[in-house]
Amino acid sequence: MEEEARPLLASQQNAGGYPHRGSTDSMDFRGKRPFYVDPMLLIGDPQERVSAEAAILNSRVHYYSKLTGSSDRLLSPPNHVIPSAEDIYIYSPLGTAFKVASSDNVGKNPSIITIFAIWNTMMGTSILSIPWGIKQSGFTFGIIILILTGLLMLYCCYISLKSPKSIPYVDTSEWEFPDVCRHYFGNFGLWSSLIFSMVSLVGAMVVYWVLMSNFLYNTGQFIYNYAHNVSSSDSEFGTNGTDRVICPFPNIGPEANITSNVIVPFTSANDGNVSSPFEHWWSKTNTIPLYLIVLLLPLLSLRSASFFARFTFLGTISVIYLIVLVTTKAVRLGINLEFHWFNSPDFYVPEFRLMFPQLTGILTLAFFIHNCIITLMKSNKHQENNVRDLSIAYVLVGLTYLYVGVLIFAAFPSPPLAKDCIEPNFLDNFPSSDVMVFVARTCLLFQMITVYPLLGYLVRVQMLGQIFGNPYPSFVHVLVFNVLVVGAGVLMAKFYPNIGSIIRYSGAICGLALVFIFPSLIHMISLKRQGALRWPSTIFHCFLIVLGLANLIGQFFM
Repeated sequence: MEEEARPLLASQQNAGGYPHRGSTDSMDFRGKRPFYVDPMLLIGDPQERVSAEAAILNSRVHYYSKLTGSSDRLLSPPNHVIPSAEDIYIYSPLGTAFKVASSDNVGKNPSIITIFAIWNTMMGTSILSIPWGIKQSGFTFGIIILILTGLLMLYCCYISLKSPKSIPYVDTSEWEFPDVCRHYFGNFGLWSSLIFSMVSLVGAMVVYWVLMSNFLYNTGQFIYNYAHNVSSSDSEFGTNGTDRVICPFPNIGPEANITSNVIVPFTSANDGNVSSPFEHWWSKTNTIPLYLIVLLLPLLSLRSASFFARFTFLGTISVIYLIVLVTTKAVRLGINLEFHWFNSPDFYVPEFRLMFPQLTGILTLAFFIHNCIITLMKSNKHQENNVRDLSIAYVLVGLTYLYVGVLIFAAFPSPPLAKDCIEPNFLDNFPSSDVMVFVARTCLLFQMITVYPLLGYLVRVQMLGQIFGNPYPSFVHVLVFNVLVVGAGVLMAKFYPNIGSIIRYSGAICGLALVFIFPSLIHMISLKRQGALRWPSTIFHCFLIVLGLANLIGQFFM
């Protein structure tokens, strides 16, 4: 009778191999002794009731409790007998029971925060190249490709998200996607996923270096021109008026069609080799990339990048400002569209162009979040809404890309300028004297300066941590590693400052493995082990792998 009356949640002494098992001091629900509570004794919501399943589990725990008199702690209730967190209560000496708030919800985010966290993570430098990608593929075809690519990327991200849950008899609660790849493909899967993740991160760092050089150059040019009352309108090929649009690399040969609304740069035969000292020391490709080394190389060598994580909100502000900028320019410039389905007129591009793989490569990186989606979704308070929240986030990202890409392409003044003048960074189509664009470049420059050390820290932790077992083995190791990463950015900024091509190559390379091959193979292997793999699913997922391979190969023929 005495044992029957003893509370099942009472604290017991534990054997050495099972610390805290059965202790009420710990908030770990796996270590608690559940018990049945009469509904009349519950404190809290009067509609709250103990489930029938909990009552059944309670009787099972009673059975196991009779076996725990032995010194063998293996006879304690196994995990599958312990009910879920919502059925666990703390017994009070006053004869009442209090429901335990799950510690799993501590630090969790509601769905709206999770959705915008995904949106903010995906929104990167690719947004600046979307109008150029639409121009390369044709306006109509570009919109179709953007929508279809977004849907395919969403599906591949979905199967990546659910991949840990498809592994039976293993606790995958702390796993990341590389751990899933290691489970299915061994060390080859682990290292392959890490290497391809590095391609996306290093590619982003190279793009950042090119863009920081560009933004720093134009910011300095704006300040210099403003201080010396210099007008750059006579040295840039572009439209006339207050909202000028320029064509940095125009076709102004004898066959070019020049209208009266275009300003042609004036050059003299005597000043072809003459440049001011400012132009000599403030060069976009020759000097600016080197100046950035002085600022960023010491920041990359810091042991921790936690300080820069405080400025991640600048990314959201920058994207919102870009949307405002695009909207303002579109309203002022108006819509300049003509549909030519297959021919190529002077000022417009066909609706369907064979250079569309350049857009698919950009979009592969623009929608890429597959290597960290499992981590992001762990912070979602309502795990049952993960698929819904992920889908909403992808829709928002797709709409943002579509809005910016379509408006910039449609508002580009054709005529007098040709649509082929749209640059890989659409901000380059506006002069350095434009105040709104100057603000955008300044905000993006400061944001990238704070994000670049974070990217370098992620690359260093993953690579050096795997190779040496320590993300900071020594100052010399870290310095050599940072010099290699920075050197890649400097070389690209000097010799190949085309962010559109850099984005599409890195997107196609990392997307081949982390978007198409690994998720599709893991999904098919999981279904096969469950005996649920059917030939339509096999054909579809093999088709995804072929698409990823074709996307990569197509980049080398454009």
